Amino acid sequence: MPQDFFVVLSVAEVTRRLKTFAPLPAETAALEDPRGLEGRVLAADVTARDDVPLTNRSGMDGYAVQAADVFGASEGNPVYLTRVGRIAVDRPADFSLEPGQCAAIVTGGSLPDGADAVVMVEHTLELAAGQADAGPVAGQGETLVEIRRPVAPGAHVLRRGDDARRSCPALRAGTPLRPQEIGLLAACGAQEVTVRARPRVGILSTGDEVIPVSADPRPGQVRDVNSHALAAICREAGAEPRLLGIVPDDLEAIAAALRKHLAQVDVLLLSGGSSVGARDFTIAALERLPGAEIFCHGVALSPGKPLILARVGDKCVWGLPGQVASAQVVMFVLGAPFLRHLAGRANAFDQRLRPARKAVLSRNMASKQGREDYLRVRLEAPATDRDLPLAVPVPGLSGLLRTLLDAQGLVRIDANLEGLEEGSVVDVLLL
Repeated sequence: MPQDFFVVLSVAEVTRRLKTFAPLPAETAALEDPRGLEGRVLAADVTARDDVPLTNRSGMDGYAVQAADVFGASEGNPVYLTRVGRIAVDRPADFSLEPGQCAAIVTGGSLPDGADAVVMVEHTLELAAGQADAGPVAGQGETLVEIRRPVAPGAHVLRRGDDARRSCPALRAGTPLRPQEIGLLAACGAQEVTVRARPRVGILSTGDEVIPVSADPRPGQVRDVNSHALAAICREAGAEPRLLGIVPDDLEAIAAALRKHLAQVDVLLLSGGSSVGARDFTIAALERLPGAEIFCHGVALSPGKPLILARVGDKCVWGLPGQVASAQVVMFVLGAPFLRHLAGRANAFDQRLRPARKAVLSRNMASKQGREDYLRVRLEAPATDRDLPLAVPVPGLSGLLRTLLDAQGLVRIDANLEGLEEGSVVDVLLL
């Protein structure tokens, strides 16, 4: 007989229960791992082997100076300094600067002792001996440099150790790795780092009507859209998806697939079979797994209400709606944050930290109180440069991909509201 939904849980309560899963164990990964370190999270501090930069370096082509020497310099009242050398990028200076002296330097060159600032080359002019109209006269073989702008101490200088100090933590445990952090790892000489494991996610599609992408559908059949879309969402969240194929609407077959694959993954996604119809077998199949705890069957979320969540040891099984838009919205709101949580991300579920932009809702949108609604919207150009863009709701049923293809983001309607009015300023969570 058809089952009733369990007591429908709020999104906040489902989130609280998902947070009880511990982040995955730590492992060692090489800086040159062909899979890349992007998106992974450090599980231990990274200590710098050297100061980064190793010396005080110039951030500009110009002249290394003592800032006190060029105080008050201007176009009408330049300061003249004696150039005592040129500094290449690949070797430090073998001299020191005294008051009244400067040295030509290229971007990345190490400042000589005595220098505390760099004047940009655009604000200088080299003069041969005797060319200066005022100021000191160059000695034989010396070159004067006319300085036309003052600089403060530290101007255009990359100070030694500004990025990292030797034997000190350069990056802390819990830091997500972006290209800039990976660059610092290389600068610190960190050939290997300790990171949280990537979540291994198995994806099973269920349903007699689901066929492989390579097959030609007959009336009543659909190609396996969800497996591939869900895999893409998992990869974006830093996980490793594994496509496990299609299982028919058969209780024994679904239960056998769960037993077979659960040991090899951290998370198992079942697409379809999560509702209360006579052929929705996910709940019954989960009940056959030893130690399975079903902690959610129904979430106050639209689209996406028929969500099943179960804990089997330290694994999490998701019974996702078969409707494509519903499944993807559930993954956006709960699934992808959960994978980031397993991978060690702090505040993974906090929507305030997600990419978003302000927009003005183009029309009234009703909502049912007691559930969170996620409107699919497209962004349209505003009437003037000063206006916010328009958030235009995209109509359509949750079984249509078009509603997601035409949308650039989602607008959340709080469970306590009965809708949003035209002209409301909303946060569009970017897809």
